[in-house]
Amino acid sequence: MSKKSYAVAILGATGAVGTRMIEQLEQSTIPVGEIHLLASSRSAGKTLYFKGQPVTVEEAKPESFDGIDLVLASAGGSVSGRLLPEAVKRGAVCVDNTSFFRMNDNVPLVVPEVNPDALADHNGIIANPNCSTIQMVVALEPVRQQFGLHQIIVSTYQAAGGAGQSAINELYAQAQEKLDGKEMQANILPVKGDKKHYPLAFNLLPQIDVFEDADYTHEEWKMIHETKKIMFGDKNSTDIKVTATCVRVPVPIGHGETVYFTTEKQPTPDEIRASLTGAPGVVVQDDPSKQLYPQPINAEGSRDTFVGRIRADVENPGAYHMWVVSDNLLKGAAWNTVQIAEELVARDLVRVPAGAADLFA
Repeated sequence: MSKKSYAVAILGATGAVGTRMIEQLEQSTIPVGEIHLLASSRSAGKTLYFKGQPVTVEEAKPESFDGIDLVLASAGGSVSGRLLPEAVKRGAVCVDNTSFFRMNDNVPLVVPEVNPDALADHNGIIANPNCSTIQMVVALEPVRQQFGLHQIIVSTYQAAGGAGQSAINELYAQAQEKLDGKEMQANILPVKGDKKHYPLAFNLLPQIDVFEDADYTHEEWKMIHETKKIMFGDKNSTDIKVTATCVRVPVPIGHGETVYFTTEKQPTPDEIRASLTGAPGVVVQDDPSKQLYPQPINAEGSRDTFVGRIRADVENPGAYHMWVVSDNLLKGAAWNTVQIAEELVARDLVRVPAGAADLFA
C-alpha cells in the first residue's frame, strides 16, 4: 500500500538541475509530506522555496537521509557515489541524475516512456540517463516497437547548459566580449578539468567530456552503452548498433540531434510520423511546406521531446533521418528524474529491498 505522503530530499538543490527539480516536484503527482533541500557546505543556510514556503538549504551528510523516503540527486558523480549508498542504508530510494551508477548492473537505467518496468528490480538506486540519450530513445522507442531498429548513428548539437549554469554564464560573457572586440575568455569548456579550454560563443566544440578508447569521448560512449541498456537491458547488447558524435554548440538550453537509423521493416516516413504522433512525451513538428521543425528556443521550458525532419534516405532503403530537440535540463535531467519518482510512487516501489544496501557498500 502506498504511503499517503513522502519525505523527499533533493541533493544538489541549488544547482541548475536541482532548482528545476524543485519546480518539477512542485508540479508532480507525488504527495510530498516533507521536503529537505541538500547541498554543499558553501550553499548551506541559503533559503529556497517549495510551493511558496521558505526552506533552508542544509549541508548534505549521511545523517541528512534519516527518515527520508525518496532522494532526487544531481550534485555530481563523486557526491552521489559517496552519499547515495548512505541514503539506501537508511531506507531511502534514490533517483540519481549523475553518471556514477548508470553502468552498474545492479542499477536500472530508466526513461519512463521506454522501460518503466525496469523499476521493479531496483535495489534502492535508479539512474537517470544522459540528457542526449533520453531524448533520442524517447523519439525512437515507438519506431522500434512498430518497425524494429538495426542501427543508430547520432550527431548531437548540445547546449552549453549541459555543462551547468557556469557554462551558460561563460557563453554569455564570451558573446559580449566578442561583440566588444575583446579576446574571449574560456575556463570551462570543453571539459573544466582538461588541459585546454576553448570559447563556445561563435564556435562549435566537437568534444563533450574526456577522450577515451578509440578516440571517442566519454559522452559518445555513454550514448552508445546507455541506449543498449535502456532498450535491450544490456549495456553491451549486440541486438543493435549505435554510434555517436557529440558536439557542444553556442545555445544556452536545448539539445538538438540528427538521428540516422535503420529499421527491420521499411515503413514510409508517414508511417513513422504516425507511430510518433500521440506517443508518450513526443510532439511531432514536421511540415517542410510551412518550415515547421523543432528548435531549441521553442523547446526550452517544455517536458516534451520534439521530432521533425522525418525522411527516408533515398540512397538506402530501410534507412531514415529525424531531427530531435528537447530541453536538456528538464526532460534530459530534472523532469525525467521526477517522472521516475512518480512511477515509483504509482507502482508502490518506494522501498529498499532487504540486503540491497550491501550491493553498494
